[in-house]
Amino acid sequence: MTSAVAAVIVSLSPVLTTVFARAFLPSERLTVVGVVGLLVGLVGAVVLAAPDPSNLTGGGTLAKALVFLAAASFALGSVLTRASEADLSIETMEAWSMLLGAGLLHVLSLALGESIAEVAWTAEGVAALAYLAIAASGIGFLVYFELLDRLGPIEINLVSYVAPVFAAVSGWLFLGEGITRNTVVGFLIICVGFALVKRTAIRAELRSRGIGA
Repeated sequence: MTSAVAAVIVSLSPVLTTVFARAFLPSERLTVVGVVGLLVGLVGAVVLAAPDPSNLTGGGTLAKALVFLAAASFALGSVLTRASEADLSIETMEAWSMLLGAGLLHVLSLALGESIAEVAWTAEGVAALAYLAIAASGIGFLVYFELLDRLGPIEINLVSYVAPVFAAVSGWLFLGEGITRNTVVGFLIICVGFALVKRTAIRAELRSRGIGA
């Protein structure tokens, strides 16, 4: 499965979050305009990823199903975390999530026959591991849980639409990859979708700054 196809499947996370929220968080439901904005953002993510249509319906069914399951699990976890009445601090919740997640990954790796002894420790690999552990996981999820508590699962999972944009910009900065027309058009469509979902907050912010009616 190509990264473009995976990006499209992962971009379903906000849509799946909305579906789960209807069941567990009635107060988090979007309006009709909000749903339209959600779908517009998904279209923008598809345009930006520019997957080969044949890859969307071709082979690799198991791989696509697993990526979809991951996106659905993340969406459901966000909704259930919001709905949970557990009296835990954000830092404690993140620590338990990281601990249980790491333990599960190690158990699965052993079940698949992987061995720690076969790991090749290189400076580049250690640096990547440190970045993932500290920046992406430690700091990143701390920010995520904080925003989840403030904004709710539907709005916070809109980040799935922006991730391909940052991937394209990072590829341009560090790997010399070009910014294509699809990247620009997809980003603009995502902005329109985001504006529709957050139209009330954007309007209030503009009024507070004396812009508009």
